[in-house]
Amino acid sequence: MRSTLIIGAGIIGASLAVRLARAGDRVTVLDAASASGGATGASFGWINASFFLNRDHFLLREDGIAAWHRLEAETGPLPIRWSGCLWWEDQGAEFDAFHTSLTELGYPAERLDRSTFSQLEPAIAAPPEQALRLPDEGAADAAQVAQILLARAVDYGVAVFTGVSVTGIEPRGTGPCRVLTAQGPLEADRVVIAAGIGAQDLLMPLGVDLPMLRRPGVMVTTRPVAPLLSHVLVAPGQELRQLADGRILAPTSAKHQEYDTSDIVEPLADLAEQTMGRLRALLPGVDLQVETTTLAMRPVPGDGLPVVGPAGPEGVYTCVMHSGVTLAAAVAELVKRELTGEGAQNRLGPYRIDRFSA
Repeated sequence: MRSTLIIGAGIIGASLAVRLARAGDRVTVLDAASASGGATGASFGWINASFFLNRDHFLLREDGIAAWHRLEAETGPLPIRWSGCLWWEDQGAEFDAFHTSLTELGYPAERLDRSTFSQLEPAIAAPPEQALRLPDEGAADAAQVAQILLARAVDYGVAVFTGVSVTGIEPRGTGPCRVLTAQGPLEADRVVIAAGIGAQDLLMPLGVDLPMLRRPGVMVTTRPVAPLLSHVLVAPGQELRQLADGRILAPTSAKHQEYDTSDIVEPLADLAEQTMGRLRALLPGVDLQVETTTLAMRPVPGDGLPVVGPAGPEGVYTCVMHSGVTLAAAVAELVKRELTGEGAQNRLGPYRIDRFSA
């Protein structure tokens, strides 16, 4: 039986654990924190292909949506709400250009007028003249998804250890890889690094350069309110969605997937209050109060694209990306094929780590 050790118990590591265990691997998952305690636990959770950097990236993200449906069909429902998205972030020529870019790729994108928008989202105070409905998109409670997938992985025999820091990796020589921890070494035929922003430090001693962008993000969660919103909403200057328990989740930055600030220097309380001002303008008359404000680092490789594949020494494989919530299920399928002998997957070709040293 092949053995695989996955470093990282976020949504990427959890998805990989399920796929590899179902393929017959003996799988161990390690995480220095709790399951889904890193970027996964602070995610907006939007599953989409409407944000993309190039055509290949679009195709991978589009398959990310389909792969979540495949996984739910195989292993049971997950806390993912396939609500669709309403987008009116830009108007005029920018609106038309965005709509055209999606339709040329064959991505469902329906124009809505003000009246139809109001019927779909009556709580929004100033409905736009036009909006796009992106019906294939959804949103996940990423932390819960990761935890459920890890629980299912355990049912398949996966061992999960949290609170265990990895201090080093010894690649395969004549024997297995060794992963060093304060509690002693663990051995496996291969090691998959799905540790988000921690991947860079794990790879550096192996002579592997993984450039990572410094990309902090801040999320505001309100106290629960009555059911108001039915979609992921992308308004000018503000994204938002309502969670199943009534809380509203919103990034403090507009176009948060493109947000390129490397440091958050403004007090979080100020960012939260500015965000609440925008939310109250969208939802006047609703008693919105801040519950939590969360700062987390997003795992964004140097060119913004995923890094997936063999990483230098034999037996070491890397799987780092943003957005993991969109891509986790699809990447897990593809990585499983590569690691279980089905050969290199063309869809992953653009995302090898050696592109940074070319």
